[in-house]
Amino acid sequence: MARGQASRKKVEIEGRELSLSNLDKVLYPAAGFRKADVIDYYRRIAPWVLPHLAQRPPTLVRAPDGPDGPRFFEKNCPSHRPDWVDTAPGNEATGGTKGCLVEELPALVWLANLAALELHTHQWTLADPAHPTAMVIDLDPGPPATNIDSCRVALALRETLARLELQCVIKTSGGKGLHLSVPIHGSGATDEETKRFALALGQLLESRDPDRVLVDMTRSKRPGKVFIDWSQNDRHKTTVCAYSLRLRDRPTVSTPLAWPEVEAALEAGDVDALTFEAEAVVARVGEHGDLYADSLTLQQDLPAL
Repeated sequence: MARGQASRKKVEIEGRELSLSNLDKVLYPAAGFRKADVIDYYRRIAPWVLPHLAQRPPTLVRAPDGPDGPRFFEKNCPSHRPDWVDTAPGNEATGGTKGCLVEELPALVWLANLAALELHTHQWTLADPAHPTAMVIDLDPGPPATNIDSCRVALALRETLARLELQCVIKTSGGKGLHLSVPIHGSGATDEETKRFALALGQLLESRDPDRVLVDMTRSKRPGKVFIDWSQNDRHKTTVCAYSLRLRDRPTVSTPLAWPEVEAALEAGDVDALTFEAEAVVARVGEHGDLYADSLTLQQDLPAL
């Protein structure tokens, strides 16, 4: 979308008519990133983000005035949605909420027009809410610890998982942390089992390096350590989706990474090496494809504890 265009525009996308509004409104002032740019980002990243949203109705984080204004979480799909935006059936796993089904580009653009800047998803799909498709580990560095410390812990986790013959993929949170995903499609594991396994991994790393690693959820204990958040595997919790924008000063994105990038960032001690904004992420998928694709299909079984 070119700059200087009208602030409201009717468009047709894949046979769906949408009315886009406030296109010139700046949502990320530090970058001059407008609502039109948000919509354009989600339009361009759609081939890569839509598979990660399929059958996973997202929790929306809407911020009509960007990161400096009020924000609100929305689990139910807005009532004023177009009739072609389907909703998920309320079930026990969602607490009865009926989120939007984001299966096609028009639905994604419609959400972007609502300033749903962040999209958070569960580890399970609607096809089988009782069994997650991945175990996720959220690495959250407590200042003065940084993402460099998260890199060190992530690489230690990868090594430990490899000894268990488990593969994992990694992405940035889009903020200060990193997310590891261990795909377990078809394993039959429950969220209680993935939580226990993630906690056991965290406890193992904490026992090896207690000055740098923590699994205790008490916030006052986190400064200077990397908190391994195993609780993200709870059935009711969500984690920011791969390729989602984040509500930061600039339009950073939860970006899938190649493991050599993590190794290089740690070796260089470059705290900014793994921070990517929208335009860079579009370029990355053009060059590398979806570095998080294994999270969608890889079949593995968690070892018994």
